[in-house]
Amino acid sequence: MASSPDFVSYICEQLSSAGTVTSRKMFGEYGLYCDGKFFALICDGQLFIKVTDSGREFLPDCPLAPPYDGAKDHLLITDPDNRETLCELTRRTCAELPAPKPKKPRSK
Repeated sequence: MASSPDFVSYICEQLSSAGTVTSRKMFGEYGLYCDGKFFALICDGQLFIKVTDSGREFLPDCPLAPPYDGAKDHLLITDPDNRETLCELTRRTCAELPAPKPKKPRSK
């Protein structure tokens, strides 16, 4: 079941104090970016955040699950209504992720 645009908007609003959060439709679901870094997926109406050492340290009891078949495990966020926790996890996760690679110009 595809995620609703309303849920995606709600999650982006919840994360607004973590940085500039944007969503991009990907394969019928959504990818989330914070200050240009890809850090999460919304699949089947659930929020999945990439696993990092600091994220696991911050939420050690958070369940792990793949967002889709064949994917690596992500942190499955069971309480997306807890804005403070969600923003802190996002900040910690993004601080540990590498900067996005610059896009190469298209060859003509």
